[in-house]
Amino acid sequence: MKLGKGFFLALLLTLPFSVVVAQKKRASAAKATPCMDVLKLFTAANVPAMAPEEEAAPLVASAEEAPANLPGNGLAQHPMLYIGENNNRMSLINGGKVMWTYSTGKGPEYDDVWMLSNGNILFSRMKYVAMIAPDKKVVWRYDLNPVEGITHTEVHTCQPIGLDRVMIVVNGLPPKLMIINIKTGKVEVEHVLPAKNLQNANSIHGQFRRARVTAQGTYLVSFLDLNLVVEYDKDFKEKWIYNIPSPWAAIRLKNGNTLINDEKDWLAREVNAKSETVWEFNFKTDLPAEYQFLSAPQTSTRLANGNTIFTSRGQKGKGPQLIEVTPDKKVVWVLNDWKSVGDTAGADTGWCGCAGSAGGVGALIGSE
Repeated sequence: MKLGKGFFLALLLTLPFSVVVAQKKRASAAKATPCMDVLKLFTAANVPAMAPEEEAAPLVASAEEAPANLPGNGLAQHPMLYIGENNNRMSLINGGKVMWTYSTGKGPEYDDVWMLSNGNILFSRMKYVAMIAPDKKVVWRYDLNPVEGITHTEVHTCQPIGLDRVMIVVNGLPPKLMIINIKTGKVEVEHVLPAKNLQNANSIHGQFRRARVTAQGTYLVSFLDLNLVVEYDKDFKEKWIYNIPSPWAAIRLKNGNTLINDEKDWLAREVNAKSETVWEFNFKTDLPAEYQFLSAPQTSTRLANGNTIFTSRGQKGKGPQLIEVTPDKKVVWVLNDWKSVGDTAGADTGWCGCAGSAGGVGALIGSE
């Protein structure tokens, strides 16, 4: 499908702590994963257990213990900034324990999260996108229009560009991609995006979940309801188009390939610049029965070691939340711990990346 020339598109601090083992590697590792160095800010004396800006709400979780004998090390597998579509709080996890939380009250829905190199956290909550500091003070917030009807707007995707600019996609009639300077408040980029329907307010919610500004300065946009992933150059001319059902998320990998989550068919597919499939994971057939997701995974993160992490919102406190597989599809980690944390944000797991280094999905500290 060729989009008109006038149209524009716009879960993990991902390197595990265990990677930083040898003293001689610490300096270079710190530069590669700046988020690791700011974790101490979240346990400082000025960090309240509950800030005035927070809104307490029950955690969507379960009192059940995690199943026994699952692959990997549970919550200790990776340090994580963890969010979930149906969660009411985000959690920063280190060494298998929740070290910091931020509560945002009831209501949908977390979809995207990032930790910046200064420790600030950028996240979307459908009705707004905000940036908070480790001490829980609100650094910046942009509100959408929650009123139902043709003027209704939502936000499900956000991305920091450096420390002072934020890219968001606004679902609406019409939808648009924006880049905002959070220091000056100036909207530096604002472009209308194609939409399946520009008259029906009921179509707004399903327009977009993920978009990314790539390292090359292009825009990679997943059209959830148009069954397309489109890459635009810096002038918003079409550079690459890939047809796939219900692309919830697409990320550009360091090898130049694109990893896409097809929510409808329950699969993740890696394709090259020629649109050739180079790797695919089918969750219905490639996952052993005992590790099956209960809802279609929506985001993926490619780790530096080549492994891939998939995220799911589960089903009312049941089912795996995160699964890590090797390139040959061996399952090496299954997180099924609804007592400690709720669902994830790819479903929505929110693997996040550290801005200024690499970004990923729903929240390991620093991957592709």
